[in-house]
Amino acid sequence: MLELRDVETAYGRSQVLFRVNLEVRAAEVVTLLGRNGMGKTTTVKSIMGIAVPKAGEILFDGKALRGLASYRIAQAGLGLVPEGRQVFPNLTVRENLVATARRGGPWTLERVFALFPQLRERRSNYGNQLSGGEQQMLAIARALMTNPRLLILDEATEGLAPLIRHEIYRSIAELKAQGLALLVIDKDVKALCRVADRHYVLEKGRVVWSGSTPELSANRELQSRYLGV
Repeated sequence: MLELRDVETAYGRSQVLFRVNLEVRAAEVVTLLGRNGMGKTTTVKSIMGIAVPKAGEILFDGKALRGLASYRIAQAGLGLVPEGRQVFPNLTVRENLVATARRGGPWTLERVFALFPQLRERRSNYGNQLSGGEQQMLAIARALMTNPRLLILDEATEGLAPLIRHEIYRSIAELKAQGLALLVIDKDVKALCRVADRHYVLEKGRVVWSGSTPELSANRELQSRYLGV
């Protein structure tokens, strides 16, 4: 579904990604792991056209994404929940959801409210009146309203309280059960292993390991060396 082949991305003279290879198949949950500053967000930005790779290929259903504008990539079927949430503070919950909604798909206001009942209760509140957890729910719901076939979550539960993290992972598990493909970045390895099929570990812009959930769970040395677990 999504494939990165030898992707290299730089900011000016500072190269961040080095020959990154990654694949997400249909209806699969894949994680991108690594300590801060290892290139995870740059990988997401490269996929979404926010940062332009200087080499390599990015394919979605076999079609090249590299060089396309971000809105074209979104229209192709990729949804992004960005790091920091970036909800519109002066729009209501409902307005945030409909602002970028794409019609003709399965995700509607009623369906995202069913996934996140708290948002239904807060639908008339402005973005800046929500808690951090509610803003993250809104960011996920807003991305779903674009009716993506693959959803990318950058720092899915960063800075959230344990109960809210549990709610976010509940929604991820539900989305997986519904057949949506997901690429997830987060630091909670145990929670990720409960929902993910495969994992990639980045170190200084390079994929240093990839494998299945059972393989990651069993490899304590890898977790200690690259993930600080």
